[in-house]
Amino acid sequence: MSTNKLYITDTILRDAHQSQAATRMRTEDMLPACEILDSIGYWSLECWGGATFDSCLRFLNEDPWERLRMLRKALPNTRLQMLLRGQNILGYKHYADDVLELFCRKAIENGIDIIRIFDALNDVRNMEAAMRFTKKYGGICEAAISYTISPVHNEEYFVNLAVELVQMGADTICIKDMANLLLPQAAYSLVKKLKEKIDVPIHLHTHNTTGTGDMTYLMAAQAGVDIVDCALSAFGNGTSQPATEPLVAALKGTERDTGLDLKLLSDASKHFRNVAQKLKQEGFLDSKVLSVDTNTLMYQVPGGMLSNLISQLKEANASDKYYDVLAEIPRVREDFGYPPLVTPTSQIVGSQAVLNVLAGERYKMFTKESKALLAGEYGALPGKVNEEVRKMAIGDRQPITVRPADLLEPELDKYKEEIKHLARSEEDVLSYALFPQVALKFFENREKANNVDNAETAESAKTHTEDVIDLYVEDCTGSGK
Repeated sequence: MSTNKLYITDTILRDAHQSQAATRMRTEDMLPACEILDSIGYWSLECWGGATFDSCLRFLNEDPWERLRMLRKALPNTRLQMLLRGQNILGYKHYADDVLELFCRKAIENGIDIIRIFDALNDVRNMEAAMRFTKKYGGICEAAISYTISPVHNEEYFVNLAVELVQMGADTICIKDMANLLLPQAAYSLVKKLKEKIDVPIHLHTHNTTGTGDMTYLMAAQAGVDIVDCALSAFGNGTSQPATEPLVAALKGTERDTGLDLKLLSDASKHFRNVAQKLKQEGFLDSKVLSVDTNTLMYQVPGGMLSNLISQLKEANASDKYYDVLAEIPRVREDFGYPPLVTPTSQIVGSQAVLNVLAGERYKMFTKESKALLAGEYGALPGKVNEEVRKMAIGDRQPITVRPADLLEPELDKYKEEIKHLARSEEDVLSYALFPQVALKFFENREKANNVDNAETAESAKTHTEDVIDLYVEDCTGSGK
C-alpha cells in the first residue's frame, strides 16, 4: 500500500456481536444501517463466517447464505470479509477438500471478497487448500497467524510463519490476536519485523478484553501496520474489538489519519446502540463482557469464548464457578500442548475445563473433541503434550502425523445424496455438510412454512374466486343495485 493512511475493517456485523452477544444479531438488525456503512469507506466490513453461520441456522431461523446475499446487495461499494477456519471451514471438524472447494467457490459467488483463513494450531497444512481455492475463485486471500503466548510461541515463530504463508500465496497477512494478549510494545516490535520480512499488507486483529487494545493499535500504527479491525462503539471494547470512533479521532490530522468521517460513524453507531439495547433485554449481552479484565492475560481466553463460557455455566446453574473455570483453562492448555485458544481449540479446551471443574475431578471425562485433538485429528499440536493425559484420553492409539484431511475420502456426493429430498441448492448441501442436525431441522421447518404458505395462498385464491363468482351473479341478476 503506497499511502500512509491507516485502513479500518469494521467487525460490527460479525465479530463484535459474536464476542459480546453470543452472535445473536439478526439480518433485520443489520440492513437498516447498511446504506450508512457502505458510505463510510472502510477497507472492508467483516460480516460473515466465524460463528454466524451456525448461529443463523441454530438460533435465528435464518439462512446464512441468504444473509450474505442480502448484505452484498445492500453494500455494493464495500469489500465484504469473512472468517474461515481452514480445513474446519465453519464447523468443528475437518472436511474433505471437495467440500472445502465448493464452500470457497460459493462464498465468493454469493458476495464475499476477502477470506481470512486461519488454523487454530497454526498448522499451515490445514490452511493450504483453503488459500488455494480462495485464489482460484477470485477471492482475496488473507492468511492469519493465530497469536498466543507460550513457551513455544515467540516473535521469531510468528515471523517465520508469516514468511511461509506469503510464499504459499497470501495476499495479506493478519495477526489474529483473539485473546488480546499482544501488548503494545510487542505489537510494535512484531509489526516492524514483519515489515522487514514480507511485502504484503499487514492486518492486525485484537480485542479489548484486557483494556490494552487501543494502545496496541496506536503502537502498531506507529510501526507501519496497514489495516486494523475495529468495532463501532455500540458493540466496541470489552471482549469485542477496540471501538472505531476513538481510534479515528485519535489519528485525525496525523500521518496515519484514517480519513473516515466521525459523523457517519456516529450515525451508524446510533442504530446499533438500539440493537445492543434489544439484545441486552433478551439476555444475550452480559455486562461481564464489557468490563476490563486483566486476568485474561493469565487465562488467555478469547472474547467469543468468554461469552460462551458464561452461557454454558448459566445453563448448568454454575455461574459461581466462572473464575474456577478460567483458572483451569491454562492448566488444560498446557496438558494439551499449548494450542492457541481460538475456535475450535478454544471451545475444546474451554469445555474440557468446564468438565474438569463441574465433575470435581480433572479428566474424569473427556469430550470427543478433546480426544480428537490429542489424537492429532486437528493437526500438529505446537508444544509437548502431557502423555499421561493423552493416554487417559485415547489409550494406546498412536496420534496421526499426516495432514488430517489426507485421511478423508471425498464426501460431497454423500452429503448431496443424504439431503437431496430437502436441499434446494448447493448452498443447502454445504449448510447440511457443516451442521447436519441443525440444517436438517432448519430445512424441515422451511418446508412446513412453505406448505402453510402454499395452503394459505390456495385458500386465498379459492375465496377470491368465490367472491368474483358472487359478484358476477349479483351483477347479472341486478341484486345489490
